[in-house]
Amino acid sequence: MRTVYLVAGLGFVGLGFVGLFLPVLPTTPFLILAVGCFSRSSERLETWLLDHPTFGPTLRGWRERGAIPVRAKLAALAGMAVGFTLFLLGSQPGPLAIAAVALLMASGLAYVFTRPSH
Repeated sequence: MRTVYLVAGLGFVGLGFVGLFLPVLPTTPFLILAVGCFSRSSERLETWLLDHPTFGPTLRGWRERGAIPVRAKLAALAGMAVGFTLFLLGSQPGPLAIAAVALLMASGLAYVFTRPSH
């Protein structure tokens, strides 16, 4: 299982890296998953991510307190607002699809905004 976790962790780091360049793909959730995988497979890679100068504080805050920085919360809100607008303008969804997407996004935002901030 260590190998499975190691490969999954490396895959999540790869997706997080891609997310640095694609605004529709978030970086931090993939790195949180990577740290979780590395905690079960590679202490060295886990330490590398947790001590990373850019991502380490956010990852440690999540691990220790389940905290999300205010800036990340606002970015999630802005991203979802843009995504919902593009969804409405880019397709002609029916009322059921609009309600389903709005409910899904609102649920995600509710989760993000009820986490502690750091």
